[in-house]
Amino acid sequence: MLPSNDEYEITPTGLQEIFAEENSANVRLIDCREEDEWAICRIDCPGETDTELIPLSRFAAEAPPKLIDETRPVVVYCHHGMRSMNATMFLRERGLKNVWSLAGGIDLWSTQVDPDVARY
Repeated sequence: MLPSNDEYEITPTGLQEIFAEENSANVRLIDCREEDEWAICRIDCPGETDTELIPLSRFAAEAPPKLIDETRPVVVYCHHGMRSMNATMFLRERGLKNVWSLAGGIDLWSTQVDPDVARY
């Protein structure tokens, strides 16, 4: 279950629980790190949904048109959670309410959920 719209973050274990649900394909996972970081590692969504790369350096130009579908919740992540919180705030300020930042980013995901995801 996703956090309320009053909250801005979801924990790695919370996201893992959502991925375990049948409707997890509905969640969009956005990686806002840069391409060189993406090449090192990423969080893979289960099923048919792919993680999308929208680097924070291009986020303002690329994200709003791509994320116009308010019916699908969005989880944004980065390395430690700072950039993804900025991206989450940016999208919420533009009216998207079903957006959360992954607390602790991919680094915490690696330590709490999937140790096969490389740490850097």
